[in-house]
Amino acid sequence: MADLFLGGTIDPSTHERTTDDDTSHVHVATDKLTTHGVIVGMTGSGKTGLGVIVIEEALKSGLPVIAIDPKGDLTNLCLTFPDLAASDFRPWIDEAQANNAGKTPDQFAADQAALWTKGLGGWGLGGADIGELRAKTDFTIYTPGSQAGVPMNIVGSLQVPVDMSDPEVVGDEIEGYVSGLLALVGIDVDPLSSREHILLSNLINHSWSEGKALDLMTLVGMIATPPIRKLGVFELDQFFPEADRMKLAMQLNGLLASPSFASWAAGPPLDIDSMMFGPDGKPRCAIVTTAHLSDEERQFVTSLILSKLVTWMRRQSGTTDLRAMLYMDEVAGYLPPTANPPTKKPIMLLMKQARAFGVGVVLSTQNPVDVDYKALSNAGTWMIGRLQTDRDKARLLDGMSSAAGGVDIGAVGDTISGLGKREFMLRRAGKDQPEVFTTRWAMSYLRGPMTRDQIEQMMSSERVEAETAAAPAASSGIVGKPTPVPGAAAPEPALADDESAVMPETADGVAIRYVDVAAPWLRDVGGDSRGQRLDAAVVARVALRYDETKADLVHDDEFECVIHPLGEQVDVSTMVQVDYDDRDLRTDAPDGAVYLLTEAKVKNKTFWSGLETDIRDHLVRTMTVELPTNKALKLYGRPGEDPAEFEARCLKIADDKADEEIAKLRDKYETKARRLRDQIEAAEDRLEVLEEQSKSKRNSELLSTAGSVLGGLLGGRKSKGGLLGGLLGKAGTAARRRGSTKAASERTEAQENKIERLTADVADLELDLAEDVTAIDAKWMDVAKETETLTVGLEKSDVKVTQIALAWLPVE
Repeated sequence: MADLFLGGTIDPSTHERTTDDDTSHVHVATDKLTTHGVIVGMTGSGKTGLGVIVIEEALKSGLPVIAIDPKGDLTNLCLTFPDLAASDFRPWIDEAQANNAGKTPDQFAADQAALWTKGLGGWGLGGADIGELRAKTDFTIYTPGSQAGVPMNIVGSLQVPVDMSDPEVVGDEIEGYVSGLLALVGIDVDPLSSREHILLSNLINHSWSEGKALDLMTLVGMIATPPIRKLGVFELDQFFPEADRMKLAMQLNGLLASPSFASWAAGPPLDIDSMMFGPDGKPRCAIVTTAHLSDEERQFVTSLILSKLVTWMRRQSGTTDLRAMLYMDEVAGYLPPTANPPTKKPIMLLMKQARAFGVGVVLSTQNPVDVDYKALSNAGTWMIGRLQTDRDKARLLDGMSSAAGGVDIGAVGDTISGLGKREFMLRRAGKDQPEVFTTRWAMSYLRGPMTRDQIEQMMSSERVEAETAAAPAASSGIVGKPTPVPGAAAPEPALADDESAVMPETADGVAIRYVDVAAPWLRDVGGDSRGQRLDAAVVARVALRYDETKADLVHDDEFECVIHPLGEQVDVSTMVQVDYDDRDLRTDAPDGAVYLLTEAKVKNKTFWSGLETDIRDHLVRTMTVELPTNKALKLYGRPGEDPAEFEARCLKIADDKADEEIAKLRDKYETKARRLRDQIEAAEDRLEVLEEQSKSKRNSELLSTAGSVLGGLLGGRKSKGGLLGGLLGKAGTAARRRGSTKAASERTEAQENKIERLTADVADLELDLAEDVTAIDAKWMDVAKETETLTVGLEKSDVKVTQIALAWLPVE
């Protein structure tokens, strides 16, 4: 246990030190600060100087300190000069003060060096003490959102905690980050009822549960396409509709898109161990100055640091000794009595719980009335300077009474009212009587807030180390021994200018799909299953109706296509016809999706309506079906019909047409056949008289032949082949029979000649019939082969876009 040397006691009535030796020195044991401390005093009371002295003493004792510096005064802790030489002071003096004093900068620097030498000497201190302080401590000025000092990567600060086993610890850290982030964009939320807070907290917890680290860009992207389906008992879209989520994402994206916000992603990630200890275990003084930030940005940074500190603290073993200190200057805005800014909860937790873990908290304020007295009541050490109003004094006395009890309010009030500059009343738990003391001389050169250029000059070497070093290991939970987090994924690399973790805004009502890496047509449309980035494309499904009245055709078809890539002007002629199904188009975004920014105006409804029109017009111009056609037969094929099948249909119809035409020959040949039959019968009757017996047989044969021949014609037609064969065969038989009758008697020769002539006429008739049938058959066979192609196109009314969606496909 060490003592912190703060100053020396004084007589309140004379304001003189009680003694000049160390017997009047005022010390506070380090273990007393585990019950925390409060420094109160109006502007000009010396409050900041006392705070610097408290920090110096803690550092001399080997304790690490994190100092939250909203005004920039604590940067003076880096101005320590062991030689106390004027040349050491010269770069850091305020030349305006030198000018006001009527001195040159060199003269003023010499005066300041002499002043500090004398002031320190009056307390028994000198350059050796300053050297000891610098030897024990590394000083770093962190400037979140600025490159002046060592920047702090706030954007990439969502590292997976080492220990996820304690939901309360994890929940507190998430709550601090989310509350600060939402406050940064002007959203004042309640962690228990705000859907914005609940959504963001669940997204972070979901990623951490899977061992995945986050950064702000990735988190914003997850808002638009969350990897979770339900929040509590409600479906996500019911609890927080997509349109409202997109508004939140756009608000946070506006933060990311700000050119000034780029600095928030620079520097080492926020890590409490690395802020408190160097790689060799040497304690550090981490001064986080937020003077250059807006109030909202200060809240965000401070709440994040405090939440990380709470998580770090809860991983430490219990102790009664002070192991680290948090100093907060001008705490009023971070710990108000009624409002609940993001910083309030972690401060209250630290004031109530940090004692058990050896973490001391020292709060400083000039307006106690603006600070929650419940927090102040947890402080065991009070250092009270001159106050501005009776109201401030009354609030302070209420807090002291709640903290220690038995306080003589009247006596304390009178003492406070009589305090001068750099004079404070010390009230410690366990001591009935307060002490009045004046602060010792600070070893640090108290020049006032450093300028940006001075901070940049002071931290030049530290900034180079931070820029060149690898990202520091995540906190191990053991003081002074940072180690990597096992199993934790690293944050995604920084995005290029044409990339975004947030899906570009899309017009309301347009479906969003993600092309599966297993889609068989992915490479055909320019995708890559190994790609880690998503590029915008359009998928469309179109109903087509081919309608042709003369062909008696009504044919419905479905056309599916992908258009990729998309430019400012989309060329629909580049569409690729594919055959996709629902398995190829997923509704959930892949983890860690990175979107390529598209020039296409996908957020405009007119883009999509115009695209539908362009697709329809293009298909009307280019899509047709071709049908085989036989005009003579008035026969039309069908889409997809095999050519051989259409040819067979043509031959069948032509054969039927030939049969119909041949059947019409009956009337023509029946009249001729009947006349010949009648003439043959008359000739045979006359011949019968002459040769009743011998001629009877012959005449019967001739009549039989003639009858059979004509019967083939007049008795009906079964087939062209059978008819032709019968006619020709019977004609040959008749000729042979005529040859066999040449031995007939001369008396009947004239009559026989007549019958032969008539019989020859029958044969000629049958030959004419055979020729006509053959010609008809050949003609229709030729007709069957007279095919051509009919092209059937589309009209605008025949094309209907039934589905259109923005599809994100993986590319290299």
